[in-house]
Amino acid sequence: MPPKKKKKKVRMSKAERLKKQQEEEEAARLQAEKEEQERLERERKLEEIQRLEEKAEQNRDFELTELRHLLEENYSAIIRWKVDAAEKAEWERYMLCDGVPDAKDQRAVNTFVTLWKDYSDTDIEEELQLCNSAVKLIEALDELMKEAKDPELVPKYHDALIEVQEILHAKHLFIAEKLLKGASDNIDPDTRNMQTVSKHKNVTLCLWANLFKNPSFTGFDFQEAGLSFKLPEELAVSDIAVRILHTHYDHLSILSRLRHLPQKPIVEEIPPPVQQPEETRDGDCTSELPFTPRSPTSEPPVKSTSRPSSEESVIPAQTEELSGHICSLVLSDGPTKDPSWPSLAQLNSLSPPVPEFEEKEDDTEVVNLVQYTTLGGVFYYDLLQLPPQPIRRKGYTILQMVDGLKVFPYPIERSNKKECSDDPTEKPNKGACSPVGVSIVLPEWVVFMEMPLVARWDAAEGRWRKDGIINVSYEEAEGKISFEMESFQIFALMRNTFANFPFRGWELRPLGQNSAIYTVKGALIQISITIENSQCMLQVAQGRGLSHLVGKWMSGPALQKAMAKAGIDIFVNENTHKYVSICKKNPRIEQFAYDQMALYASACAFSWSKWNATCGEDNLVLQGCEHLKAGPVPEDSWNIYFVGSQRSRQLEITENSEAFSTDHAAGSEFHSTLIHVLQDSMSPDGIALVRKSHYCFVDTVQSLLSATRPLVFS
Repeated sequence: MPPKKKKKKVRMSKAERLKKQQEEEEAARLQAEKEEQERLERERKLEEIQRLEEKAEQNRDFELTELRHLLEENYSAIIRWKVDAAEKAEWERYMLCDGVPDAKDQRAVNTFVTLWKDYSDTDIEEELQLCNSAVKLIEALDELMKEAKDPELVPKYHDALIEVQEILHAKHLFIAEKLLKGASDNIDPDTRNMQTVSKHKNVTLCLWANLFKNPSFTGFDFQEAGLSFKLPEELAVSDIAVRILHTHYDHLSILSRLRHLPQKPIVEEIPPPVQQPEETRDGDCTSELPFTPRSPTSEPPVKSTSRPSSEESVIPAQTEELSGHICSLVLSDGPTKDPSWPSLAQLNSLSPPVPEFEEKEDDTEVVNLVQYTTLGGVFYYDLLQLPPQPIRRKGYTILQMVDGLKVFPYPIERSNKKECSDDPTEKPNKGACSPVGVSIVLPEWVVFMEMPLVARWDAAEGRWRKDGIINVSYEEAEGKISFEMESFQIFALMRNTFANFPFRGWELRPLGQNSAIYTVKGALIQISITIENSQCMLQVAQGRGLSHLVGKWMSGPALQKAMAKAGIDIFVNENTHKYVSICKKNPRIEQFAYDQMALYASACAFSWSKWNATCGEDNLVLQGCEHLKAGPVPEDSWNIYFVGSQRSRQLEITENSEAFSTDHAAGSEFHSTLIHVLQDSMSPDGIALVRKSHYCFVDTVQSLLSATRPLVFS
């Protein structure tokens, strides 16, 4: 291998060395000038910030006083308005005379229960109307239990609630008994069996009686009700009847809630990474608030001017106050017992959880009622013994008297010939017979954003369970779900309460004086709420159902309840942060921002900003601008606003900037409140609009923002 040749060093001439030296000196000089300019710029910025801070500090008392005056003025006005509205609603309720007693009047409730328990009318429609009145009473009693602060009231409401529930379900069974006893008089000529559907406001009753006993019978479809069942071949020739009672409400979860403590969350809170801004915390971030803001989930107290009563409703109580008064409750017997309804012995055990139930908290088959909510009501799926049918001979009618309906046991024990027996006295052997099937067309008045969870009711433990449900198939396009169970049981369809969290974005845009539209881009569905004074109207880009809800004006609280009942839940509760990731913020600073946004919602638009997740726990960042024209806000109109514990200001960055910075926008001022920062760039017309905002509009906007908490759950 030949040796490598050594490279010759190239010597620079004197002129070249001099030139290089001059270039290095010039670069050093330019670098020094640049550093000097940067130093001077930093000093200039520091001087400017100091000047702005001094000016903001001088105006702080004036700005906080002005904001305090606006908030207190609106708050006082809305309290007076709510008191008047509550008194008016109470009077209208009294004058309604619809047969539903006042849930707070124990004597009226007792009278209703006593008369209804002994009432037996041959008119089924009349019975169903009384059942509807009972449903309203149960809902009112449940609300009073949640809100009651006086510990003496809780047992009274609880006793009444359980007794009305018992009678209600006994009446439903009584109605089915009356129809089945006349089944032979209503034979369908095509099937030679009896099938009927009775639809009322809150219930749908489907009955089928096996009169023909066709061995090849497999099932029946109640098309009018959107329900069908699959009957095992072992039952085709038995004296049986099938009842499917669909209640549009859920009273069983109330029992479960009273009996068991909340379960632990499956998903722990996942706070996002936090980058501390340049602005540091100067003292207590909430001590300087001009007006103590309301909690994001609270309502202002409404004091009644009527004569005080020991039974009047008061502000909500703590959960432990409720659970502490259940152990001494005593239940009374109702009329005819529903075989699918828990016995009084089981209901009477509604006491605080004992160790045996606490040990089962880890049972993965138990439905967590914090994370899941029933949607579309409850389905009571029963197999009953067909009562004796009337025999008519020579003008006489002979009817064997029986004491109520009886459950036909299923599954039943197989004989030695490996055939199922139809003798109801035989002891069941679970798993010996074929499963029972059912298909449901999802109710048109609810929206399932995901495949529903099918759960069955365990009456012995008072829980919803996921086991025992097999062969589940979901046809999303047709809105139909089918499945099989080991036996005839109560079941319900459930949704993930927090499926629509966290939000992908949000926007509050003005539509004029005392009018705005609030849009929330949920994880699965986008909704818009139009606000005019104290009224709200829902808009959803959803093709199926909700015609009863979309485009209807109602109050904010009524809209929240209606949306939750329909499965469109964007409202947070005390458990939401345990199941979804959040952008953790100081709740008082957050609520203080909602109060100010509501004050200026008639002229200013607000929106989500990605920088809110990186500005620190005691600071908020959002987009905002004045918007007086119709239509969407132009993208180049948005400004970035920083709301700190002591100062608020407009930032220099935009949503498209590469990194977060707390540098203020050129020419902008520092202020102690968000509304004064907004005023710096608002027109006289815009300021005039917000000064004329009605207190009902301000309160409605503030309530929606507090109920959804977009600055935390986006």
